[in-house]
Amino acid sequence: MKKISIFLVVLLSFGNSFAQITEQEVDNLVSRTLTAFNVPGIAVAIVKDGKVILAKGYGVKSILTNEKVDANTLYGIASNSKAFTSTALAILIDEGKLKWDDKVITYLPNFKMYNDYVTNEFTIRDLLTHRSGLGLGAGDLMIWPDGSNFTAQDIIGNLQYLKPVSGFRTKFDYDNLLYMVAGEVVHKVSGMSWCDFVESRIMKPLEMKNSAASFVRLKDTSNVIVPHVPVDGKLKVISRYKNQILDAAGGIYSSVNDMSKWMITQLNNGKYGTENKQLFSEKERNEMWTPQTILPSATRPPYNTHFSSYGLGWFLSDVKGYKQVTHTGGLEGIVTQVTLIPELNLGIVVLTNQQSGAAFTAITNTIKDSYLGIKSEDYVAMYRKWEKEGEETGDKTTEEVWAQVAKNNKDKIKIDFSNYLGTYKDVWFGEVVISEKKGKLLFASKRSPQLAGELFLYKDKNLVVKWNNAFFHADAHLFFEFDATGKAIGIKMKPISELTDFSYDFQDLDLKKIR
Repeated sequence: MKKISIFLVVLLSFGNSFAQITEQEVDNLVSRTLTAFNVPGIAVAIVKDGKVILAKGYGVKSILTNEKVDANTLYGIASNSKAFTSTALAILIDEGKLKWDDKVITYLPNFKMYNDYVTNEFTIRDLLTHRSGLGLGAGDLMIWPDGSNFTAQDIIGNLQYLKPVSGFRTKFDYDNLLYMVAGEVVHKVSGMSWCDFVESRIMKPLEMKNSAASFVRLKDTSNVIVPHVPVDGKLKVISRYKNQILDAAGGIYSSVNDMSKWMITQLNNGKYGTENKQLFSEKERNEMWTPQTILPSATRPPYNTHFSSYGLGWFLSDVKGYKQVTHTGGLEGIVTQVTLIPELNLGIVVLTNQQSGAAFTAITNTIKDSYLGIKSEDYVAMYRKWEKEGEETGDKTTEEVWAQVAKNNKDKIKIDFSNYLGTYKDVWFGEVVISEKKGKLLFASKRSPQLAGELFLYKDKNLVVKWNNAFFHADAHLFFEFDATGKAIGIKMKPISELTDFSYDFQDLDLKKIR
């Protein structure tokens, strides 16, 4: 799902003291973070040695109501749901119902990748490790933005049309679709939907009483944040993502109080409660925390990380000589982070209702480094500076495109709309209609209605689309292919800005005119 910028960690200084962070210091840190990154509401929890050290809400759930966030306020944890999916499979493995290296087609005979060899060799493990050969976020337009009518079976069927960009098991490229397939495996093997399984076999034993596997399954929505996105320099409340197709990859709603129980169980070798009941075995917990896919790493201060990798639902690395187990999550207007340091028996969760990854990173790493004993600089200020520089670079690219469009309009450069009109089809995404209405050229996806907007001339054979929903931050180029008569017969696309979230994978489309 959504991309979150992760920066090199340089932390907030607490002078020459290496004492573990106090509640007052966390309060001050979060207060500065709310202001610096324009985040309405944040919730934070710290667990240490099996106990909750802090669980607290800050700011507001919505800028429209100004209701306060507390430790029970529910956030979409987004891709932090992926570890629940791997844990669900681990529970089934403990019960002898499947194995990590079982072939996916054993359970889902209709599963098919672009290459027959890959189809036949694809394992349950491969579903969770982002090494399928598909590109970053490939096929996410079937689930993003909200409102599409693709089903889980559509996605399984359409995987065969997504062309690989690297060799099978050779390269990390983050995906969401294969976690949805993993959710279907849970369904097939257990006889329960992924949501039912997660709620009954994980959340209920852990007494995560307020959480649910999907927003639409929440029994009480009176204490839930709303998502916020900056639009033209101002925060805007946006519609919440509710499509249950995403659940196994990013659907869970939870609070820091409930996530504290999840973290303690992970750190306690799968045991929970005062009686230390076993939710999943230490053996399978260790398997989930074992490197599967190698990631680039750079050995530099303050962490001097020597390895980075992806396990089964978790990112893995070493920080200052300790193993780190972590994941982030992002939906439009919501980003989150869970971080575990097993050797310190330490867990940190940060939930936010705005989409600045720098905000949760500042908080997580400041807390983490107080336990690691690292002296650092003002992390909040530094990350805000880097974030602003990145935004300005992305804005410059976008501004140049729309400046050229404005110049074309001023110069009254006309294009023959009739050359572009028609219905175009991509084999996995479906039909797109280019139409004219009241002198405007319009783009509309049939299967994803929110992908609709006006087309403008940028350069020869290159139009750009401005989506009706500005909070997408995903305006895109359309490159038209023409026949000998000058009529358009195909379209390729790509995002205008490099900051566009990878789930808008326009570059994977190959639209051909069908009428």
